[in-house]
Amino acid sequence: MKVGFVGAGRMGAPMVRRLSDAGHVVTVLGRTPEKLSAAEELGATPARSLAELARDADAVVVCVFTDEQVRQICLADDLLGAMRPGSILILHTTGSPRTAHAIAERAGAHGVDVLDAPVSGGPHDIAAGTVTLFVGGDDDAVQRVQPLLSSYGDPVLHVGPLGFGQRIKLINNTLFAAQIGIVAEAVRLAGRLGVDESTLLTALPHGSGTSRALDSIARVGSAAGFIGAVGEFIGKDVAVARATVTDLGSDLGLLDDVVDAALPPENVR
Repeated sequence: MKVGFVGAGRMGAPMVRRLSDAGHVVTVLGRTPEKLSAAEELGATPARSLAELARDADAVVVCVFTDEQVRQICLADDLLGAMRPGSILILHTTGSPRTAHAIAERAGAHGVDVLDAPVSGGPHDIAAGTVTLFVGGDDDAVQRVQPLLSSYGDPVLHVGPLGFGQRIKLINNTLFAAQIGIVAEAVRLAGRLGVDESTLLTALPHGSGTSRALDSIARVGSAAGFIGAVGEFIGKDVAVARATVTDLGSDLGLLDDVVDAALPPENVR
């Protein structure tokens, strides 16, 4: 497939590498000499504008950091206006389902399908081809880009119509944040009981209280150290989850208090 790619950074770069290695023809947005050089090193062709990147693409992938960046890029006429009718816009950024719908409404006028496909995992999972994709959108569109998504995603889970990829991902990230918060509280309990944190983190992964969050914290060696490393990303996603459920007329329930224990102080309500 011919793929345009926006956001070849921490998460996007290994995606571009795997797409290129799988035989897809990839064009990457890069407006500086450094970005242009980086694109070529990943096996891609650099493009200096969204219009140039999108013009011949079967699909355009957007993998940037924030929901607002997605809106700025995907609601720009120079992107959607340049995409071919029948092509597909894939949104990997975790954000609001309403953003995906707003983009789809604009994209439909150009004959472009939109999929929201947030990822669960990190750059190492993408590099290994084992990152999880929660995909929302039309079944036919999902099938058409399956060769693209499976270049770096496994499993690729079609979870419902447009916007449901984001809903599942926000629930997933809220649950992960809550699990981190629970481990942080367990460490504090251990301190009150006179148990050393390193001893606790060595023992608990072998018990029934283990989780992926606990395993990740144990590898780092401390709850505070792990929160310090991932707090920016967790804080962003919890903020999006809170805003989204409020916008949809709901709330996080009991998870609302637990997730605060997983956040850096500046992100706590």
